[in-house]
Order: sequence, then C-alpha cells, then structure tokens
Amino acid sequence: MISDAMREMLATGSAIRKMWTEGRRLKEMHGADQVADMTLGNPAAPPPAEFTAAFDAVVADPPADLHRYTPNAGHPEFTAAVAAHLDESHLLPGAGPEHMIATCGASAAINITLRAVMAPGEEVLILSPYFPDYPAHVTNHGGVPVLVETTPDFLPDLAAIEAAITERTRVLILNHPNNPAGRLYPIEVLSEIADLLREKSAAHGRPIWLLSDEPYREYVFTEDRFVSPARLYEHGVMAYSWSKSLSLPGERIGYAAVNPNCPGAGEFAAAASLANRILGFTNAPSLWQRVVARCPGACVDLEPFRRRRRMLIDALGAKGYALTEPEGTFYVFPQTPGGDDERFARSAMENLLLVVPGGPFGRPGYFRLAFCTDDANVEQAVARLP
Repeated sequence: MISDAMREMLATGSAIRKMWTEGRRLKEMHGADQVADMTLGNPAAPPPAEFTAAFDAVVADPPADLHRYTPNAGHPEFTAAVAAHLDESHLLPGAGPEHMIATCGASAAINITLRAVMAPGEEVLILSPYFPDYPAHVTNHGGVPVLVETTPDFLPDLAAIEAAITERTRVLILNHPNNPAGRLYPIEVLSEIADLLREKSAAHGRPIWLLSDEPYREYVFTEDRFVSPARLYEHGVMAYSWSKSLSLPGERIGYAAVNPNCPGAGEFAAAASLANRILGFTNAPSLWQRVVARCPGACVDLEPFRRRRRMLIDALGAKGYALTEPEGTFYVFPQTPGGDDERFARSAMENLLLVVPGGPFGRPGYFRLAFCTDDANVEQAVARLP
C-alpha cells in the first residue's frame, strides 16, 4: 500500500514528535501541570508587540488581494521589505528582492533549495549532531545524505568535512546556531569552511552549495556575534523561519535567500521559485507575508530564555552532568549518565519528565532539553532530573 521508504520512516519516525505525543498522553492522564515536557521546540512566548501591531494593521485595512495567490517567489511587498532588512542589518549585504523566495518556513526553504540545485544520486553533507529531518529532506529529492562528525564539543571539523567531499558532493548543510547542541560557529571556522568549499568547487569544476539553516540566529546568549555562513560564500543560501524569532511555529512563514554575489543568483532564484510550486507549496501564506513584511526584524523578549538557560545549565552542573555550554538556540544537550540515551529517556518519562534522546540527532549518549517553555515547567524539569 505504501512505499518501502515511507514504511521505514514510519517505523523510526521523529523521536521529537513521538515524545511530544507521549507527553500529551501523560498530561491527559496526570494533568498538564504534573508533566515536565522539555521535548518540542515549540515556543510558548507570545509574539512581540511589533508583530501584533502589524497583524492588526493588515486585518483592519486588508489589501484587495490579501487572500489571493502571490507570485511563487513571494509578494513584491514581502521580498522588498525582507531584502532591505537583510541588507541594512548586514546579515546579507546587497540582498535585493530578486534574491528572495518566500517559503512555508525554513524546512520548505531547505527543500526548494535542494530541489533546485541537486540531481538524484548527488551527496549532501550533514554535520552531526543534526536536526533529524535533514536526511529525509535530502532523500526527498533523490540525494544521498553523508553524515560528518563534529569535534567533541560540537564544532565543525574542517578535516572531516574535507575528507567527506567527493566529486558527487553538491551541498553542505550548516545549522547555526546548532539544534540540538546550541553551538554558535565562530566566524573563523565559517570562513575556513567557505575557503574549503571554494577550493573543492574549483577542483571538481562545479560549485558546492552551502545551505545555512538559521532559524535560531536571534537566540544568542553570549557576546559573540552571529554571522551567516551564506554571507561568507558566494554559493551560499540562507534558510530562515520566523517560527522562533516571532514565536509563530504554527504559521509556517520563512524564506530562502541566495548570496547576491552568486554568479547564477538569478537562475537559482528562478529554479527555487519553480520548486516552490511543483513541490506543492505554491506560495507562502499571503496573510503572513503581508504581516512580517512590516516587522521583518522584530523578535520576542529573549530575557526569559536567558534566565531559563542559566537555570538549566546550573542545575545540570550541580547534578554532575557533563555539558558543553550552548551559546545559542533554546536547547541544552548534556551527556547521558551511563551512556544509554534511550533508557535514560524512558526512565525520565516514568518520573513525568520528557526529554529527547540523542540518537535521532546523530549523537547517541546525549539527550536534549528545550527551554522554550514557561518557568514553572523548567523548574519542574530541574527538580525531576535524576
């Protein structure tokens, strides 16, 4: 009835979603306030005031075409406003509307990029630990995911990346800041990666693309500055979503943006726009394009996240957990006592604490905690940590 590939994916499934679903079951049994659910990156913070004002303004005086199709690449109001924000904020200097494609979140941006640049059988490098959906995104388009280990403290390993590159390598995906490890990649490391990709692209006679997945770029809690890898490399593409910065995960609005210095920027944008349609997205939601066009740089208040991050880091340290302190995102990724992350997650669940084991992220022996929930939930999780 269904394909073997889908049967296999159904059997393994998404560990994050499975734990979230289990959490809903436990909350129905014991009461929502009795379960410390630290699984899903589903921010509980309300959207910022700038977003609410923009939404109210659009709804109060809606344009005549608000609910109609937009161009596949996005409404001109959206692409102009977002490109101007990227240029003026120096996230992607020189960005113009012609470099933008409005998408149904960052996952759609990743998929249309892969569909635009990759042929079946070509390879995509994915740094481990990684967002669990990446391999499926690659195989969606006939590609071959190639997992590349990072350093023990989760930074890109240049030698490992170089060893993984072959004549069939087409894309390197960088998730920065990284989910699940929370690491912010230093600009020196990103520059070395860009230089390596230039060298290998020249040697193989065609570009290796760099796909920067960066929905957590505002969530940086140190003095270090976020720099987009897509800015540093001419064949770079930025995948972004407002799910985290505006706390809108259910609305599915984001974009793909190609480096303006890319020699084939226009061809890429045309191919990605077509991919937006033929993959079934058609266009990003028209309403949300109009709203975020009025507040592309707005962000939720990060202070509560900063406080919960410190609470978790201090509690884990006090209980003897080994942890590389995350600079960004809203996750911590400590080592699992005893090394068996699946057993640890099951044991924690018996104590009504829900965590995600590290195996599905490509790093067994670790577990992930999401601190995008409210203070009470984080305090309960701290109390229930073994």
